[in-house]
Amino acid sequence: MRGRIIGKIEEGRKITDVAREFDIAHSVVSRLWKSFKTTGMCSGRHGGGRVRSTMPAEDRYIVLSAKRNRRTTAQQVANQFLAASGKQISRKTVARPPHCRLQWYREHHNWTEQDWACVLFSDESRFSLSLDCRRQLIWHQSGTAYRPENIQEKDRYPTCSIMVWAGIMINGRTRLHVVANGTMTGQRYIDEVLLPHVRLFRGAVGDKFVFMDDNATCHRTLAVQDCLDSKGIQRLVSPARSPDLNPI
Repeated sequence: MRGRIIGKIEEGRKITDVAREFDIAHSVVSRLWKSFKTTGMCSGRHGGGRVRSTMPAEDRYIVLSAKRNRRTTAQQVANQFLAASGKQISRKTVARPPHCRLQWYREHHNWTEQDWACVLFSDESRFSLSLDCRRQLIWHQSGTAYRPENIQEKDRYPTCSIMVWAGIMINGRTRLHVVANGTMTGQRYIDEVLLPHVRLFRGAVGDKFVFMDDNATCHRTLAVQDCLDSKGIQRLVSPARSPDLNPI
């Protein structure tokens, strides 16, 4: 289209007429014409950003290397890649998979309702039992700091909070589990969630059962993965920072 626009202007057409013919703003055509007169080229600018250090085939090799031994660290995978290809990459390149959400979509966009009916979506949430003690800024006029409408009550000594866990499926849900006295750890995740709740749904659904949780640290310990493997529980891995993919 850029070439056609430049060609018509070179034929003697006015910029206004060309812009109207292509249904493009006058300023866009004008900038294109000025750029052509300056550079002699009508192509668009190349995209910015850092050049990718690996090709798609190399990305697949990195993923396969990590899947062969899921206990391998990112630095070890980078060393293996250097030995195999002669190209040196950083640990961050290995730990940052390209286009995770797009890859996740491509792997699951053909799933049917029957496939998703076998997925148990889960999550934890923490609820505070005291007033919100976070700092808040209040805009006020000079001399009005102590008016009631400009005062935010704070709890200097908050009492406690409660963390709860639950899971949902298309045709069912788990009981609401209260994680009392402390935070969720990998071992508590096994003892209080996986064994008493998730394992029962795995037995009821069968081999097609899939379990989805987020990428919280307590969910990704080696002990948790060993527990899932020993119970035959398949995990639906979700991309990082993607709460919108978990309907719970």
